[in-house]
Amino acid sequence: TIPSNQSSFLGFFPVAALSKPGSVLPTTLSFSKRDFRVCCQDLSLVPENQRWMFEESEADGPDIWNNTWYPKAKDHINTEKTWYVVDATDKILGRLASTIAVHIRGKNLATYTPSVDMGAFVIVVNAEKVAVSGKKRTQKLYRRHSGRPGGMKVETFNQLQQRIPERIIEHAVRGMLPKGRLGRALFNHLKVYKGPDHPHDAQKPIELPIRDKRVQKQR
Repeated sequence: TIPSNQSSFLGFFPVAALSKPGSVLPTTLSFSKRDFRVCCQDLSLVPENQRWMFEESEADGPDIWNNTWYPKAKDHINTEKTWYVVDATDKILGRLASTIAVHIRGKNLATYTPSVDMGAFVIVVNAEKVAVSGKKRTQKLYRRHSGRPGGMKVETFNQLQQRIPERIIEHAVRGMLPKGRLGRALFNHLKVYKGPDHPHDAQKPIELPIRDKRVQKQR
């Protein structure tokens, strides 16, 4: 039972429902006086018998739960980002691309923020040796258009791999990134190269951690 002189303000409980003497809360709920306390700048305006609902900020310190962290500019400087390198030899295209996209977006970080570029840079080498499952080598199609009538060009996975192998991984990862300005900025974090060499030794890249054990094609 809540006394009527303490029911003029109870936060999320309707005043009308609790203003009558003898009103009873549901037995399944259990609240203490602290659960009903709110902040008040001037306690002199509050009746003395109702001051248990209010608290001054210096009484218990700042409310640590009333803070929303958002990354500052210093939290996502490109020069401070991690660089990863991964060898695409015999790795399944889709599973490799999803792992790369996670690290480029920064979804593996505790500070991940969807609207901010928090991710790392990823270098992919041996792009011409990436693998696909099933019959995708001959059945998976890539389309592009010149913009003129009849300008549609279609080629299979095998044909594109022989012509521009880097574009296969770029196409797969781009589809897993946000569409818009942020997605275009994140796509610049992907560096794909044909062959085992890359020009980013100065960034001291580390091996990309891959948790998906199915990413490696079984021979």
